[in-house]
Amino acid sequence: MKDDAHEIIIIGTAHVSNKSIEEVNYVIERELPQIVAVELCAKRYRALRGDVPEELSIRDILKGGNLYFVLVQWLLAFAQKKIGADVGVKPGAEMLLAIDKAEEIGARVVLVDRDIQITLQRAWSEMTFFEKMRMFFALMGTLLGIGSDKMDLEKVTEEDTVAQLIAELRQLAPNAARVLVDERDAYIARNLLGACQDGKVVAVLGAGHRAGVQKFLSNPELIPPSKELTALPKKRIGLAKIIGIMVIAIFAFLILTGSPSHVILTAFGYWFIINGVLSGAGAALARGHPLSILTAFSVAWMTSLNPFLAAGWFAGLVEAWVRNPTSKDIIAITHIDTFSDLMKNRLFRVILVAATANIGSVLGTFIGAWVIFTQTGIQF
Repeated sequence: MKDDAHEIIIIGTAHVSNKSIEEVNYVIERELPQIVAVELCAKRYRALRGDVPEELSIRDILKGGNLYFVLVQWLLAFAQKKIGADVGVKPGAEMLLAIDKAEEIGARVVLVDRDIQITLQRAWSEMTFFEKMRMFFALMGTLLGIGSDKMDLEKVTEEDTVAQLIAELRQLAPNAARVLVDERDAYIARNLLGACQDGKVVAVLGAGHRAGVQKFLSNPELIPPSKELTALPKKRIGLAKIIGIMVIAIFAFLILTGSPSHVILTAFGYWFIINGVLSGAGAALARGHPLSILTAFSVAWMTSLNPFLAAGWFAGLVEAWVRNPTSKDIIAITHIDTFSDLMKNRLFRVILVAATANIGSVLGTFIGAWVIFTQTGIQF
C-alpha cells in the first residue's frame, strides 16, 4: 500500500519456513524502513524470547474458560514447533529476525497483533460445541499424525495454498475463523495505518493474513471500532448447563407429583452412571491418575446440574495435587519435541485431564438427558 508520503510493505510468511526467513532479511535490508511491524502481541513476543511467568496458579488456569484456551494455545504451539523441527526452523524465527534487523538498522518495532488471550477467549466464546470438538480432535490428530498429509511448507505463502488452508479452517470452525482470521486482519490493519504515519513500514505477517489486511488497508472504513475488536466476551451459560438445569426441573417435577420411587431412582441412576462413566473415561483417556479418574466419575452427576461447576475443575485439582506441577513445567513445554514427552509434562497432563473430563461430562449431560427422557417412561 502506498500514498504520497507513506508506504506499507507486507511480507506474507510461513512461521516455520527458511524461505520466509530469507525474504524477511532481504526486504528489510532493501527497504530500510522506519518501522518494522510484526504479527505478535506482547505475550507472544515474550514467549518467543523464552520468558515464562515466575508464578503459576493452577486454580486460575482451571477456572472459567481459561482451561480450554490455554490447552488450545499449547497444542497449537506444540504442533507448530513439531512442524518446525521437521524442517530445522524454530517457529517464529522470521519474526525474531525482523525484530533483530529493525534494531540493526535503527527502525522502530511495532507489535501489531491482538493480545493472544483476548483472541482465544473470543474464539472459544464464539465457537459452537461441535466446532470446539472438531477443532480439538483435529489438533490431537495432527499431533498424533492421524489423517494429515505432508505439506510443502515453502508453498504455504502462495495465495492459492493460503486460500485453501483458510477455506478448510472456515469449514472446520467458521466462527473460530472469523475471530482468528477476519478480526485479527482488521486489528492488524488498524495498527499498520497508525504506524505508517511515522514513515515507511515493513510488516511481517503470516501469509494467511496478507489478503485480509490488504483489503482493510484499501478500505479502512470497513475496520470495526477498536473496542469492538478487543472486548472480552461476556460469560454465559452453555447448552449443556441449560440441559442440566432442565434435568433438575424434571427431578423436581417427579418428586412433587409423587412419581413412584423406582422411577426417580432409575432416572437418577442413569444420570449418575452416564455422566460419571463418560467424565471418568475422559480423564482416563488423558492418562490421569486413578484418583483424578475417580473424582471425575464421582462429581460429574452434580457438576452437570450446576452451571457454576465443572467436573474437570475437580479432576484437574486432584491431578495437580498428585503431579505437583511448577513453573519449570512451562519452561519444559517449550523444549519438548515429541507428543509422548509432552504427555509426560506434569502441567500439560493436569490441563489435559481437566479438559477431557469436562468433555466427557458434557457428552454425559446430553446423552444422560436423552436417556432419562426416552427410557424411564416419564410422563408429563
